[in-house]
Amino acid sequence: MQRRHFHALAGATLLAVAGLASAQDNTLRVWVGFPPGGSVDTVARLVAEKMKASLNQNVIVENKPGAGGRLVLGELRRAAPDGNTIVLAPSGALVIAPYLYSNVGYDPIKDFTPIARTTVFDFAVTAGPGAPQGNLKAVLDWMKANPGKASYGTSGAGTVPHFAGLLIGQASGVPLTHVAYRGGAPAAQDLLGGQIPLMVDTASETIEHHRAGRLRILAVTGEQRSAALPDVPTLKEQGINMAADAFFAFFGPAGVNAQMSERISAAVAQALADPGIQERIRNFGLVPSHAGPAPTAAMVAEHLKRWEAPVKASGFKPE
Repeated sequence: MQRRHFHALAGATLLAVAGLASAQDNTLRVWVGFPPGGSVDTVARLVAEKMKASLNQNVIVENKPGAGGRLVLGELRRAAPDGNTIVLAPSGALVIAPYLYSNVGYDPIKDFTPIARTTVFDFAVTAGPGAPQGNLKAVLDWMKANPGKASYGTSGAGTVPHFAGLLIGQASGVPLTHVAYRGGAPAAQDLLGGQIPLMVDTASETIEHHRAGRLRILAVTGEQRSAALPDVPTLKEQGINMAADAFFAFFGPAGVNAQMSERISAAVAQALADPGIQERIRNFGLVPSHAGPAPTAAMVAEHLKRWEAPVKASGFKPE
């Protein structure tokens, strides 16, 4: 009797363990290389929530911040190509970091499977209470006269905002010191607190504070004005001859099969088609824009080519 009870209990335990393993194996993990609250994290969570229904599986977002999104890509490179682990990455970690870091730890073309683009966007140049009143020219003139205060914050070293800020300094003739944060949210907090006078990052990090009058977005870096900020001029309109844009996209490790990639991409497209998600993304100053695996791969290659000469010509070397 005891033996039968033991076998029955063991069998039930094995079934429970098998069921748990099956549930775990069926979980899609979306890694984000930045802290909660920033733009990458927000987009990841909006899309992940919708993907649960369309994929009919559990989808969880895990934050793995550090090194401007590079650390999580290094971890993704070592993940199993089973379609259960993907990263939502900003383009800078893929198209700028390889030119800055000789030991970046991954090859942006060979080590990842492009799955789906989610958003395209330019950047906002935002002034805080630590900067004087006036337009961007007035702030840059003040920085030129006070070089010890000529700094700007971004979401991390080696990101597109970091490099865009360097180019703004070069184009305006005002050397700017970069202050790297572990994500856009903590950078925005220091901007609000007056610890840094200027910030260059996605508009999502500062747009609500701008609308509330706590911060001032002085310029956008696109070729045209942002639909989310129609009253804010571009850099070129203010005599600074440069422009910069970027994108967010999902990637898996190398070797994810085409069927799995297309399945996840279709779920991303379905999520981005939701009017409520579109509105929330646009309110952050981002543009929802889905592209599948092949177009996303082409965009990575194009941006790698676009940024190579400017990055190398800048002479910037990370510490």
